[in-house]
Amino acid sequence: MIISGVLGPAELILILCIPLFFLLLPIIAIVDILRSRFEGNNNVLFLLIVILLPIVGSILYFIIGPSRKVRY
Repeated sequence: MIISGVLGPAELILILCIPLFFLLLPIIAIVDILRSRFEGNNNVLFLLIVILLPIVGSILYFIIGPSRKVRY
């Protein structure tokens, strides 16, 4: 709730958390790609997608990536 032009604590938390989420998501995806093994050149492909399209690429990686990992 905004009281007399000043943001309340709930708005401040929301304003700070959303950009933080969008900054951390690609970083987590890149770290996971570098630590995992994939079939063929899929790791290079996933890295390029995440670097060129950070948000969409990260979401696609977390949806498609786990099924492409090599199982030991």
